[in-house]
Amino acid sequence: MDYSYSGIPVMYDYMNVYNSRISPSTIHINSQIKWFFTRQLLQEIIGLYDFELPEDWNHDYFKYVLFVNGFISVLNTDIAGVICQHCTLTGRDIYYAPKYVLVTNPAFDKTYKLQIGYKAGLIKLRPDYTGVMDIVDYYSDMLALAAETAGLNLQNTKLAYVFLCADKQQAESFKKLYDQIAAGNPAAFADRKLFNDDGTPNWVMFNQQLRNTYIAGDILEDMRSWKNQFCTEVGIPNANTDKKERLIRDEVNANSTETQTKAVLWLETMKNGIEKTNELFGLDLSVKLHFNEQEGGTNVRSNALIPRTV
Repeated sequence: MDYSYSGIPVMYDYMNVYNSRISPSTIHINSQIKWFFTRQLLQEIIGLYDFELPEDWNHDYFKYVLFVNGFISVLNTDIAGVICQHCTLTGRDIYYAPKYVLVTNPAFDKTYKLQIGYKAGLIKLRPDYTGVMDIVDYYSDMLALAAETAGLNLQNTKLAYVFLCADKQQAESFKKLYDQIAAGNPAAFADRKLFNDDGTPNWVMFNQQLRNTYIAGDILEDMRSWKNQFCTEVGIPNANTDKKERLIRDEVNANSTETQTKAVLWLETMKNGIEKTNELFGLDLSVKLHFNEQEGGTNVRSNALIPRTV
């Protein structure tokens, strides 16, 4: 039996079917905000690694295919020589790993089905042949939801007073009175009909307690916490900057170890595929972290955060 591998669903109809199984239809996140965070987080992950690639390869194509799809093939084509290409995986070897790559491209006059390790190189990001979009989507959802909530809260805090009026005429009188006050006039003149015979106001006013309803500051702190969790998840150096008490060096080092574990795992996985691809085609591909994995990148960022006090 022929088993096929595929990356994330990239067409909108497949994405709708996939997301409808896990996302309640009553929950809607602003797509523009979601896309903003998705792009930023994905680029931060890609920026963790420094690749040495042939000059005639499209470096952006290589990186986005590798990190989004989870793997990329290298093959010798009839019209372009040795290049990198998006592919699908099929077949199984004795260890149930994919055996062949399938490569199609409108520029090719045929579909390539090549055995991995013999006619094609395969560079994968994670051991399970998946990309990072599951992580990116989760944290971009959380950040977009928090950003939307903060924006809504800021909008809601504009409301200071609610006047309950007897009729439309009285409401119009209040609007004119408020316009005078909002315009900064040194004096405001109210319709006499707004007051009782004894001079007391004949309206009911609701005063919103703005300090009690303003939570945007807390939401921004939550967003920093989500961002720190994302950084720890993917291997971007950070040092628990949301902690209120004084940080000690052991805590920072413990966080650095947790942070670098996944980044190093992904690095070693890519290196393994790159080494085999270099042997197969005589290339000089390489990848390294932008920070020293032995130190977890803490020599710059973490020291700046010690100590941290209230």
